[in-house]
Amino acid sequence: MEPAPTPLLSLAEVEALARRVHSGQTDKAGRPYAEHLAAVATGVRERGGGDEQIAAAWLHDAVEDGALSEEWLAGAALGEPVKAMILAVTKRAGEPVEEYTARILATPGALRVKEADLAHNADPDRLAVLDAPTRERLTAKYARVRALLGLSAPRAAPGAGRRPRPAAARQPGAGPRPGGRAADR
Repeated sequence: MEPAPTPLLSLAEVEALARRVHSGQTDKAGRPYAEHLAAVATGVRERGGGDEQIAAAWLHDAVEDGALSEEWLAGAALGEPVKAMILAVTKRAGEPVEEYTARILATPGALRVKEADLAHNADPDRLAVLDAPTRERLTAKYARVRALLGLSAPRAAPGAGRRPRPAAARQPGAGPRPGGRAADR
């Protein structure tokens, strides 16, 4: 008889894990990084994404920022589609943007996660607090990625500008070290 499979993390557990492993981290504007994760998760939900895409949204930067390792992710109590989306939107050092965007397009569900990520990253209110050279560099970067993904100009998620509420149920997730770097967001 085979052992029973490990139950998958709930969305509340994924959110708690994401908030924990990114605690203390800030975005380029100095805001708590969890605000970006919550906005991306909300953007995915408001764009019609399901639970797997929302879970991937909460963890979309965890591997890239070094908050969780690929090894941890491989053994995590997450569905394979969630793991695939997280890896698809994880930028790799030295990787050409064309390869990065091709991987996103080839992975079911990843485009919606990246679209919500780009929409929040390109939010004019977020960009306005950055210095002009950074704002211009990021605006051009996001426009190039959107073009390669076949996305139109950024559209704010229906709930843009409001802070998403955290899930009511909080349970600690399992994972390694908190922190990591906040890449260009």
